[in-house]
Amino acid sequence: MSDNRPIVFASSNAGKILELDELLTPLGMQVKSQLDYGVEPLPETALTFVENAIVKARHASSETGLAAIADDSGLEVDALDGAPGLYSARFARMHNAGSGDSDNNTLLLKKLEGLDDDKRTARFRCVLVYLQHEKDPSPVIAQGVWEGHILKTAESGGGFGYDPVFCNHDTHSATSLLSKSQKNKLSHRGKALQALLASLPPSMSHT
Repeated sequence: MSDNRPIVFASSNAGKILELDELLTPLGMQVKSQLDYGVEPLPETALTFVENAIVKARHASSETGLAAIADDSGLEVDALDGAPGLYSARFARMHNAGSGDSDNNTLLLKKLEGLDDDKRTARFRCVLVYLQHEKDPSPVIAQGVWEGHILKTAESGGGFGYDPVFCNHDTHSATSLLSKSQKNKLSHRGKALQALLASLPPSMSHT
C-alpha cells in the first residue's frame, strides 16, 4: 500500500460508501467504490457476515487489481432470533412486503408490535475485511457492534437503512437524529473501521 493507489470498497450501497469515505479521507486513504470501476456486486449467498465480506473483497480485488475493503453488516433483533441479520437489506423483499428501506422498517415495526422496550433489544453488527490483493491468504478482519433497541415508531431524519427505528444506547435517540460525525464515531461501522486500522501492519497503513 505504499504506492498510494486507491483501495476499492466492495459495496454498491450509497450510504455505506459515503460513510466509509467520510471516515477514511481524513486519514489520507484514497478509497473508491467498486461502482467507479464498473464492478457488478455478487449475490450474497454465504451464511456469515465474515464469509460474505471475504467473497465481496476478493471479487472487487480480482476485477480491479487493487487492494480491497468489504463490509457486511446487519441488524440483529433478539425477539426475532437475530433476524433480519444477514438479510437486513432484503428483509421486506423476502416477505413480499416491498424492497426499500421504508418497507424494511415498516415490516420490522409490524413484527414487534405490542412488545415493550425491554423486549425490543437489538444491535447493529459490522464486519470489515481488508485484502492486499485477490489471493491474499491472510485477510485482516475486524468487527464492530452497536447496542440499542427498536423504537415503536420511526423517527425521520438522516441516515439510511434501519436508522429511523434503531434507538442506540450511546445517545438514547434514534440513529437517524445523529449528525454524521456522531454516527461515524459511535456506529458499528466506525468501531469496525477503527479496529481494522489498528490491526493493519505499519507497512500496509496509509496513515
